[in-house]
Order: sequence, then C-alpha cells, then structure tokens
Amino acid sequence: MRLRGFKAHLPVKVCAVCGRPFQWRRKWTQNWPEVKYCSERCRNEARGRKA
Repeated sequence: MRLRGFKAHLPVKVCAVCGRPFQWRRKWTQNWPEVKYCSERCRNEARGRKA
C-alpha cells in the first residue's frame, strides 16, 4: 500500500545560506546527508562567498 500526501513526515534541513527550512526531495535520495542548500541560487551564493 502506497501512501500519498503525507509530506509532513519527510525529513527537514535548514539551508546553510538563507536559513530557511527545506524538505527532502526524491532527487536527493542518494545523497541526502551531503545536501546543504535549498536551491541552486543558495549553492551559487555560497560559492561566491568563498572566493
């Protein structure tokens, strides 16, 4: 039996750049422990800060 619509049970992290919470996405199944940013925009901004 497959349950749909239960997004409240998904894991949540806080973005390292903007500080907003974001939920697990299917595309992050293999590397969820390494995910740090909520979006490409935040990831690119983090790269700009390092340089």
